[in-house]
Amino acid sequence: MLHKERSFSTPEGWLFANPVTGRPYHQEEIQKKHIRKAGVATGIGGDIGWHTFRHSYRSWLDETGAPLTVQKELMRHASIQTTINIYGKAMTDSKRQAHSKVVEMVLNSSKSEKTADHKTPAAAIGS
Repeated sequence: MLHKERSFSTPEGWLFANPVTGRPYHQEEIQKKHIRKAGVATGIGGDIGWHTFRHSYRSWLDETGAPLTVQKELMRHASIQTTINIYGKAMTDSKRQAHSKVVEMVLNSSKSEKTADHKTPAAAIGS
């Protein structure tokens, strides 16, 4: 209900208008005064903006397993190539898990080879 206390409706239909001017807040001012400060306070950094939310939303859509065509429509892209090429760079949790398993497999394989290499000379010395 806090949003009702902070909302300032105008006859033009602006719900969260600036009570001083009666006009909507400028997105740049919100980004500068609130979003960037919140990013710094949380340790994310000040290089955060509106597109950060779009990238997060796309990552969450990907996590749900939503088909690319659905993601394209929800992101309101004209082309699916935009959805894939621009917003497809995020590493989702499932991608991270797959990557971690491959790295673990490779590292364990390397450790097994080193252990095998060390055992062979030791056996030859004892013979």
